[in-house]
Amino acid sequence: MAAAGSVRLPGQHFAAATLYLLAGSIGLLWIAPELAAGAYLSPRVGAVTHLFTLGWLTTTIFGALTQLLPMMLGAPLRWPRVAEAGYWTFVPGAGFLAAGVATSRLALLVPGVLLLITGILLALANFTATLVRAKPRDVTATAIALALGFLASTLVLGVVLVHNLHTGFIAGDRLRVLAIHLHVALVGWALVMIVGVSHRLLPMFLLAHRAETRWTGLALAGLASGVVVLATGIGAHRPPLQWAGALLLAGGLGCFLRQAYGFYRARVRRQLDPGMRFAAIALAFMAASALLGLVVLAEGAGHPRLVTLYVSTGLLGGILLYVVGFFYKIVPLLAWTARFRGRTGKEPVPAVARLYSARIAQVQLGLMAGGVALLGGGIGAGSVAGTRAGAVLFVGGVLLFLTQLAQVAFRRLSCTDRLDAGATPASPGGG
Repeated sequence: MAAAGSVRLPGQHFAAATLYLLAGSIGLLWIAPELAAGAYLSPRVGAVTHLFTLGWLTTTIFGALTQLLPMMLGAPLRWPRVAEAGYWTFVPGAGFLAAGVATSRLALLVPGVLLLITGILLALANFTATLVRAKPRDVTATAIALALGFLASTLVLGVVLVHNLHTGFIAGDRLRVLAIHLHVALVGWALVMIVGVSHRLLPMFLLAHRAETRWTGLALAGLASGVVVLATGIGAHRPPLQWAGALLLAGGLGCFLRQAYGFYRARVRRQLDPGMRFAAIALAFMAASALLGLVVLAEGAGHPRLVTLYVSTGLLGGILLYVVGFFYKIVPLLAWTARFRGRTGKEPVPAVARLYSARIAQVQLGLMAGGVALLGGGIGAGSVAGTRAGAVLFVGGVLLFLTQLAQVAFRRLSCTDRLDAGATPASPGGG
């Protein structure tokens, strides 16, 4: 892991992302009636969705890459100042865009779009230049390169949709463009990135270095080709291509699940820590979302609640919970590095796992996973009360998560830590 002085950039990304996570979670309470009605085209639903996808997910990925690219690929970030500039354009841009979509106000939409375009282009240039200098050109580097390409496509499609809000120039093609945008963003950008990074981090977190790793390449091939084929089929309105793309996506996800299963099965430490429990539950939600996606394709777009259930299960239960699990592994280690690395060998220091409460993390997992399940049940039944109840549980879990992160950031060395450590400093393991 990088030196303590280098944690500021990812740290500020993670802090901003967490605020967006809270905002999006509270937004679920606000849009519960629309979700229960399957009104996924509602501007308010679009705004809250972007709080999660841009504010939480993409900000987190950008921050993680500033730290993980040097660690995993041996390539220092090409332009740290460009990354800083990208942060100060992208992060506020996500907020302006969400507010502009919710209110349909050009005064918010225009600066939001301009800031987002600037931030994403800076990130694409910086991370691409860093990848070019990477030493190992392995499956992880390939996944990151693919994901960055899909991010560029997501940006183009997003600009088209925003422009359409006030011009209507794509008219009846709006639903198709939206469907392509959604799958390119969530599968091409987010899930492909998750698969590639997990190839390196899951065996490290699980102590499962002897597991076979051949499934990752197959997963990437299925997901990347599936997105392209599905998008082509949707754009050309060709059902056979849509089914081919959907089956490729399902196969790619299946390979990722098989790879993850291999890592979990080969782990040395049998008891799972909180972060890996979150990831395991998230994988189950991803599988459920994939099955729902096939049902949506079979039934057509005439079942809006089913479409809403499909997206919410994959985004909130799958991708979001998975990233929260990785937060529990990466953020405490960054905080430990920044605050205690220089004190190792001089005085007792806590283990990484003692920077947060495993019990609270377990309660948080129950609230967030239960919230997604209840939210999904409310959407499926068309129940506003059930949908809102699920949102309440989800918000409760996010609030617990905030207390955990605050403890990680500001926790002081306690007497218990000193007694546990004794005369021997704690290692940064134990997490």
